[in-house]
Amino acid sequence: MEASSWDALRKQARRLEAQLDDQMIAYRKLVSMKSDGSENDIESDIERSLKQLQQVNSQMQTWVSSGGSEVLSHTLTRHMEILQDLTQEFYRLRSSLRVKQQHASLLDLRDFDRAKFDVEEASDSADQALLREQAAISRSTGQMDNVISQAQATLGALMTQRSTFGGITTKISNVSSRLPSINHVLASIRRKKSMDTIILSLVASVCAFLMFIYWLSK
Repeated sequence: MEASSWDALRKQARRLEAQLDDQMIAYRKLVSMKSDGSENDIESDIERSLKQLQQVNSQMQTWVSSGGSEVLSHTLTRHMEILQDLTQEFYRLRSSLRVKQQHASLLDLRDFDRAKFDVEEASDSADQALLREQAAISRSTGQMDNVISQAQATLGALMTQRSTFGGITTKISNVSSRLPSINHVLASIRRKKSMDTIILSLVASVCAFLMFIYWLSK
């Protein structure tokens, strides 16, 4: 083998090492920033350059094994150490980037779950408010039904009482035609009947008003 071949291999190794240095600088900046998807391209370029440098070092190893001097052996050792350092640094940065990406993914998932929980909580609050409002309306309707029922019962009792007083009045009128002295008692009963009629009219008006309100609430 000629010396020019060794020099060409060394020159190629130094070019690849310098290229890898530039690629590693760009990759470090990318790792320190938020991932935008461009890391895949840089990683592919670095892996390709490392593979090429490995091939050049293998060729240099073959040259030294065929009878190269100790100086060439030391030179090869230095190039192999550089390759090892670059490879280890690349793996370290890539692992750090993967951890950072996973962490960002978990944060995004947590934010999504939190937003989803807030929406569901707001929906539940609205549903609960609607249920409370419906329950209040139902209670008010029930109370109004009770009032109307009581008013109807009172009206029925007054109607019965009126009928009773009407019968009594008729009988007393018949008696009064025969007994003039009972006119005073009859006048008192008529006054009582007039008062009951007024009360009955008032109760009937209240019942009508409550039934009208109840109809509006439906």
